[in-house]
Amino acid sequence: MTKLTRYDPFNVARVDPFGDIDDLFKGFFMRPVVMEGQPQMQIKMDVKEDGNAYIVHADIPGVKKEDIQVSIEGNQVSISAESKTEKEEKKGEKVLRSERYYGKVARRFTLANDVDEAKAHAKYNDGVLELTLPKKATTSAKKLAVQ
Repeated sequence: MTKLTRYDPFNVARVDPFGDIDDLFKGFFMRPVVMEGQPQMQIKMDVKEDGNAYIVHADIPGVKKEDIQVSIEGNQVSISAESKTEKEEKKGEKVLRSERYYGKVARRFTLANDVDEAKAHAKYNDGVLELTLPKKATTSAKKLAVQ
């Protein structure tokens, strides 16, 4: 029985007689900024709405609450966090593989209504940031009499 393989028209190794030139361009056309083997941290979120407020649950594991910043500007909400690496090397010990992320990550989103910044609050517990963002009271339109 023959082995089935997926056809990749951009695979340089098929055409290259030397065989290792594809390592030079690995990830170049798809994601040039991200290097292979390095983990990426992303903020995954759930946004819910009730009559009076938006409730946001954002997964930000491995970050201290002091390293999380939330800013609100009208109906735009920004969340940023920084995870710092702890380098503790012991004599005679070497790292074989490190998949834990460290660096800065941010996420920005827009809501349908403006947020009342004075009543908004945030809580961080077990790697989950919970934001309660009350909607700003809408002012009713005023009709002017034409004279």
